[in-house]
Amino acid sequence: MSIRPVKQLIKSKPTLEGAGVHLRRAFGFGNTKETDPFLLLDDFRNDVPEDYLAGFPWHPHRGIETITYVLAGTVEHGDSMGNHGAIAAGDVQWMTAGSGIIHQEMPKGDQSGRMHGFQLWANLPASLKMTPPRYQEVKALDIPEIKDDDGTHVRVVCGTFWGKKGPVDGIAADPIYLDVSVAPGKTKTLPVETSRHAFAYVFGGAGKFCNASGPLAVPTESVKWLDTTPPVEADNRSLILFDRGDEVTVRAGDDGIRFLLCSGKPLQEPVAWYGPIVMNTQEQLRQAFQELEQGKFLKKA
Repeated sequence: MSIRPVKQLIKSKPTLEGAGVHLRRAFGFGNTKETDPFLLLDDFRNDVPEDYLAGFPWHPHRGIETITYVLAGTVEHGDSMGNHGAIAAGDVQWMTAGSGIIHQEMPKGDQSGRMHGFQLWANLPASLKMTPPRYQEVKALDIPEIKDDDGTHVRVVCGTFWGKKGPVDGIAADPIYLDVSVAPGKTKTLPVETSRHAFAYVFGGAGKFCNASGPLAVPTESVKWLDTTPPVEADNRSLILFDRGDEVTVRAGDDGIRFLLCSGKPLQEPVAWYGPIVMNTQEQLRQAFQELEQGKFLKKA
């Protein structure tokens, strides 16, 4: 077994999106090679309603999947196919935009005005860019939860983990999307297939992710790898990009640690990207925006 070294530790950056929503962007709109098949991760966490209520009014998507995971408040949505509804704390909406959809997402706070959630974008392979759009809306109670003897808690949104299978299926990049909590002071090793790209995003507490470089290729407590320098301390709103290996090891800090752990099979295809539309060539991108202007963007099923 080989621990995945930490390739990069990045703090998410304040960003304005939609009609003026204040959020933090962990990655996106840059080189996608390191995160392929994932394109973008936004952390929309706010307790000031004026900073998020303007929301994300009607906008198009093509060629990608958007995954919205809500922790507090609700997100109301509607689309060009006539769908509408809301996802609340613990719920997930997995939208495959495919050939094209126009939708809106409007965040609403809880009783205290708090809003918290994530949106992750996953790329679609060239063969599925123009697939018919579809939704998978998953309620909190339908997401499997695993609690280990040491207090580690995992929600399995998508993929198979520790024998449990998440409710979202039929996703091209075969992603695994986990919400992981590790108790204070505990060390936990989590399996991740070698062939996948993987990242963690910390949104509660802090901890150290083992950097298994050099002589610590197979770290054990006896060699005190947690005390080696430089320590890899990941606190709130930190993104950790991992190198290759087949497991991730984390040591939770005094307040424990909670993070998303996502992995997917790289598509290794060219990316032509502008705003909410992601294709493989510039010509396909131009065609998409031309169709948008001409009212031909939405395809009949």
